[in-house]
Amino acid sequence: MELLRNSYFALFLIILIGFILGRIKIKGISLDVSAVIFVALVFGHFGVVIPKDFQYLGLVLFIFTIGIQAGPGFFGSFKKNGRELAILASLLIFSSSVITYLVYQFGGIDKSLCIGLLTGALTSTPGLAAAIDTTGSPLASIGYGIGYPFGVIGVILFVSFLPRVLRMNVKEAEAHYKEEMSAGFPEILKKTFLVENENVVGKTIRELRIRYMTKAVVSRVKQGEEAITPAPETILQKGDVIKAVGTAEALGRVKLLIGPEVDVEIPLSNQYDVRSVLVTNKEVVNKTLGQLNMLSTYNATITRIRRSGIDLSPTPSSKLQFGDKLVVACNKENMEQVNRIFGDDDRRLSDTDFLPIATGIILGILVGKLSINFGSFSFSLGLTGGILLTALLLGRTGKTGPVMWTMTGAANQLLRQFGLLFFLAAVGSSAGSSLVDTFQEYGVELFIYGILITLIPMIITSVVARLFLKMNILTLLGTLTGSMTSTPGLAAIDGMTDTDAPSVAYATVYPIAMVLLIVFVQILSLLGPLYL
Repeated sequence: MELLRNSYFALFLIILIGFILGRIKIKGISLDVSAVIFVALVFGHFGVVIPKDFQYLGLVLFIFTIGIQAGPGFFGSFKKNGRELAILASLLIFSSSVITYLVYQFGGIDKSLCIGLLTGALTSTPGLAAAIDTTGSPLASIGYGIGYPFGVIGVILFVSFLPRVLRMNVKEAEAHYKEEMSAGFPEILKKTFLVENENVVGKTIRELRIRYMTKAVVSRVKQGEEAITPAPETILQKGDVIKAVGTAEALGRVKLLIGPEVDVEIPLSNQYDVRSVLVTNKEVVNKTLGQLNMLSTYNATITRIRRSGIDLSPTPSSKLQFGDKLVVACNKENMEQVNRIFGDDDRRLSDTDFLPIATGIILGILVGKLSINFGSFSFSLGLTGGILLTALLLGRTGKTGPVMWTMTGAANQLLRQFGLLFFLAAVGSSAGSSLVDTFQEYGVELFIYGILITLIPMIITSVVARLFLKMNILTLLGTLTGSMTSTPGLAAIDGMTDTDAPSVAYATVYPIAMVLLIVFVQILSLLGPLYL
């Protein structure tokens, strides 16, 4: 068909059919967006191949947006779960390398072909580059071509069906993950207290240093029948009632400092306002509340920060991020000025600035090209690793001068989906074009070995993660795809959850797995056969 020779027509036709098939559910299971790659395999088999440029464009956009989203949570996750995830990634790479060596030892297969099979089974292009460099044999590329198709498809099928096989409820795992993430951020409460402690009577809020001493925020004071906005110079008298906001532990300290808790509601005065304000002004991003000094300047109190669905108790050292929602208590006459300082423009949340996106991707490509040499051993992150590492760092940084590296959720999701579809269509059509030919030339034996190298390490890793580490299924799925360096695998689980658990785990283990695989490729190339 003449139209199928048009790359753009073929690309979007594959995406269209993939979307239609991906929405079909059988016993509650659907392929979702990963159906695109299966459609592409069929098209590729019949000679319709999407140009590589679309593959690399899609890969770059997908990996960059993953890194930007995962950046803020990646470093915290690495500190918390880094050792466990690193162990699992090492176990997977080690076991796949052992299976590869056994295939070489007992299968009578050329070693270069086996090493290429390993890199294909783990869908690692940097691994293939290392294999070609260390073996100097074209058989490494052939092995990669044999192992790659199932390396792509097998990971997708494995992670798609693993929750069902383990009888794990993804929604329950999602709720548990959110609960774990919230554990470090205790619930923010508000209570009222009666001023009775003689040690605080007649002293100003500044002198008492209530925020510093208790970690709670005084949002309102009732003196007699009058409710006022607290200021640093506000003097507390016996019988006053204050309203404090903070964690249960912080409010317990307020009780010890001020006096007993009372069930009294402090009404808002006509001159007083409490409002939610969005942080959309780039000038205040990455600044601390202490630097802004809102209380002294505008008599405004920030009682809580809501970020990524979690309420945080504000402190002078709290750094603001773009898109934070602040609860601000302030005099009405100052509230408009406070709004202008923070931005409070929800239209800004839907804006997408392509300058930092283009800059970040360029930096990532340059980082990926850097090569580290240790004698005869040479290592570079490559395109994927360079962009992922750069995006993680930029996502964690948030802002450099006037440049905002972070993106809104909607913009990130759109670019990620866009890149993902291009990537899956191109990868699938490329693999489909050689699938049958490779099978006919090398027989079913090598395909079976490739399947074993792909599946057995994932099974071993899953068993260890569930039985010994009791790992959340969403984190496990991200760990598996990251350890297999499988971007299509991550794509398959991307639509399962609205949390970033898989993305954070993927980003955590991907660099570890990539480096380890290159190391094991070098080791395997040096090993000879065992003489039994």
